[in-house]
Amino acid sequence: MTAAPLGAISTSHHLATEAGAAVLRAGGNAIDAAITAAATLCVVYPNNVALGGDLVAIVRSPDGKIRFLNATGTAPAGQSLEALRERHGDALPLRGIDTVTVPGGVRGWEALHELGGSRTWAQHLEPAIAFARDGFPNSRSVARELRAAQPEFSRDPGAREVFYPNGAPLAEGEQLVQPALARSLQQLAEGGPDAFYSGDLASSWVAGLAARGSKITVADTAAYRPFWDEPIETEFRGLRVLTGPPNTSGFMFLRALNAITDGIEDPLGAGAGELARAFYESNLVRTQLLSDPTFDGATGEQLVAAAAPDRPIRGDAKASGDTVGFSAVSADGWAVSFINSVYWDFGSYILEPETGIIFQNRGTSFSLDPESPNAFAPGKRPRHTLMPVMVLDGDDLRYVPATMGGAAQPQVHTHLLQRMLAGEEPASATHAPRWMVEEVTGDTQASVVAEADVPESARAAIQAAGFALVTVPSRDESLGHSNVVRIDRDDEGAIGYTAASDPRSDGSAIVVAATG
Repeated sequence: MTAAPLGAISTSHHLATEAGAAVLRAGGNAIDAAITAAATLCVVYPNNVALGGDLVAIVRSPDGKIRFLNATGTAPAGQSLEALRERHGDALPLRGIDTVTVPGGVRGWEALHELGGSRTWAQHLEPAIAFARDGFPNSRSVARELRAAQPEFSRDPGAREVFYPNGAPLAEGEQLVQPALARSLQQLAEGGPDAFYSGDLASSWVAGLAARGSKITVADTAAYRPFWDEPIETEFRGLRVLTGPPNTSGFMFLRALNAITDGIEDPLGAGAGELARAFYESNLVRTQLLSDPTFDGATGEQLVAAAAPDRPIRGDAKASGDTVGFSAVSADGWAVSFINSVYWDFGSYILEPETGIIFQNRGTSFSLDPESPNAFAPGKRPRHTLMPVMVLDGDDLRYVPATMGGAAQPQVHTHLLQRMLAGEEPASATHAPRWMVEEVTGDTQASVVAEADVPESARAAIQAAGFALVTVPSRDESLGHSNVVRIDRDDEGAIGYTAASDPRSDGSAIVVAATG
């Protein structure tokens, strides 16, 4: 009889997948594997995630309890809406020092470690330290984003030294070495998360950002804490679908599933126009209402039920290369849908040179309209695109998906789940052609970005619904990096796993076989 597998992990970079799988082989659980993979991704996929980023996750523990972790960062206490309006006018810039909020990711790792980690904090970081210190071949995605970012990012002193040696962007396959980041990770391994928020490492990066004009202080970082919350959920085709509450965008996924339940037939084919309309309306609700619920923002239930505005509302500019979303499951009952992010590619375009840390630009999502629910305020969290997902059959875990893709994340999840529940294997679902409704960013017609191999029935339905169609190559990275683990049960109740990773990324998926 074949022994049951130890678990499965799927991430958007193969080195991170292999690091997480090694943890499962060594006896660690899904929490351990996820933290190790996340730390590794901060080194090998810096266009998408860094120590200076944020985190959200949905976690299932062996007792069946499901928790949502919000480790999104807060605005500095010493900054004000009035000062930002005086400096920037009616809107924050897309990059730069005023878009940096307190990074929540490392405290998020700590919360996960305290909940269920079985390995030491230092063990979590070993692969990341080695890759930063010794280097690794640069990936396709990072090389591409370095070329695109060169006009601005290469002007940053820290980035220029690491990513633009001799004035040219580091190419695919060239060795990427990050000695300052390796030292920071070593400090983090030795001092734990407190090193990043109140220790010498905190003092170093806070001082580096302050020299650029940041209002973040060590008092802000020392006071920062993530929190556990209840997921929001809906029923879809007999399954329970759970995702993150505000300030995340999970409600948009539930709205789409509810729209399909309410009568959209063939939503990825002839019914694609109706589904596109549902996505479009969710985008408008997000723009108008999504904000930090701890500052009296709407609840997830209110956002799911909200009527869409009857006119277009200008949303966020389209992000690029923003996030890692990955999935980890272990045979002991732990499971994690994990999202870690710097928002846009390379975040704020600031790499603090003493520490080697890249910082997010999540603050650009704040509104500078005093009447907006999402208006900037000290200590407030901006609205987020991030959204982890779990799918259950009663109390039994069925799917653990995760994706990046900015505001398209709920749309990618809808595509994935619709396909898998129609009988497609995870590999087929992650590889299949996609389309996404873009947020309204100007006065032009609402548009849908569709990969070239999207079926003609869907394309015709989308255009008939009034959307402009923008065609991109098949398996285009702008349509998100998805990962998924499916939990399989045979007639005797034995559990196995099927895992898949998106070809739009540099990722891989591994089902870890039992040893011995």
